[in-house]
Amino acid sequence: MRFRKKYNEQSEVFTDSLNDILFILLMFFLIVATLANPNVIRVGLPKGAKDTKAKQHIMVSIDRNQNFYLGTTALTPDRFEAALTNEIRRFRNLVDTPTVVINADTTAYYGEVYQIMLLAKKEKAKVVARIE
Repeated sequence: MRFRKKYNEQSEVFTDSLNDILFILLMFFLIVATLANPNVIRVGLPKGAKDTKAKQHIMVSIDRNQNFYLGTTALTPDRFEAALTNEIRRFRNLVDTPTVVINADTTAYYGEVYQIMLLAKKEKAKVVARIE
């Protein structure tokens, strides 16, 4: 009885196209991750030298027409303080120290920005001014 000889053939997996697909997926996720935050009102931001990141719990915006926004909700100045206080208290239940990010136009009044900072500090929240 004659047995066949088994050949030692090495099987290969071609990974050339896999590298291309992984590179395309990496580029896609990098681009998607850097898209603009949907809770931001477009304003002209001042220029800055440092690039530090803060967790954006509460986004406050003031545009060039001195309109106030909490997230994307437009508020009147008399209702703004109460709404911001309620939002800070709501986030305090979720995190220890909520962060208020101020997104103010370069032509916004400094006094309005300062009042928001004082209100946030009074409620024991961290305040960050967003710059470009």
